[in-house]
Amino acid sequence: SFWHKMIGFAKVAGKQTIEKALLLYYAAQNPQTPKWAKRVIYGALGYFILPFDAIPDLVPAAGYVDDVGVLVAAIAVVSMYINAEVRAKAAEKMQKWFGALAG
Repeated sequence: SFWHKMIGFAKVAGKQTIEKALLLYYAAQNPQTPKWAKRVIYGALGYFILPFDAIPDLVPAAGYVDDVGVLVAAIAVVSMYINAEVRAKAAEKMQKWFGALAG
């Protein structure tokens, strides 16, 4: 699941990857985000959490490069739905997981 991967790989994937995934997750939870944008988001998050992708996540350092690319592309497509509320929720979760170093 999304939360299992996020918690299990938060430090391995890196703060920037986790932050991008959280932005997309909270944008998808927003009822004002249209269905087409949610499909883009769920596709990107699905790629992130599935173990089978272009570069296996177990490869040190390089394993999340393709995941980051997919997350960044999704953010570019749905950026108008990543509002202040979404950013605040993602920042709050980052603070909880990474502490003062989250910013």
